[in-house]
Amino acid sequence: MSTRTTASVSTHILDTGAGRPAAAVTVLLRVRSGAGEAWTLLGRSATDEDGRCTDLPAPPAGTTQVRLDFETEAYFHRTGAHTGTGTRDNHVQSEKRAEAQRDAPAPGDSGAFFPEVAVTFAVTPGEHYHVPLLLSPFGYSVYRGS
Repeated sequence: MSTRTTASVSTHILDTGAGRPAAAVTVLLRVRSGAGEAWTLLGRSATDEDGRCTDLPAPPAGTTQVRLDFETEAYFHRTGAHTGTGTRDNHVQSEKRAEAQRDAPAPGDSGAFFPEVAVTFAVTPGEHYHVPLLLSPFGYSVYRGS
């Protein structure tokens, strides 16, 4: 039995479209003491080169729910994953590139289908919660890891 009085939270992001970690994605940690209560911003961090965010603060005693907000829009804009013209897509035929440029979003709009991902989960004191995000331009999946 754990003697810790609070839970702990960590996460990482894998860009499944690129087959590599998603670096420099901002992650916000919010907490609340129960359903219907207001969310409180507890911490803000960003994923490292390995897609990991290991420096999130521990939720305070009394926390029963945690929300991780992943700000994915800037990542998709930076990598070009939403248009197929990103740095990882160097072999696209010129015709397809021209088509992608015609369909590219207006300046200031990344065109990301998921500009943010919010994951809410219940916590109990003394437990560690590792919540990986598997991300692609048009889908995502999360699970409780170890």
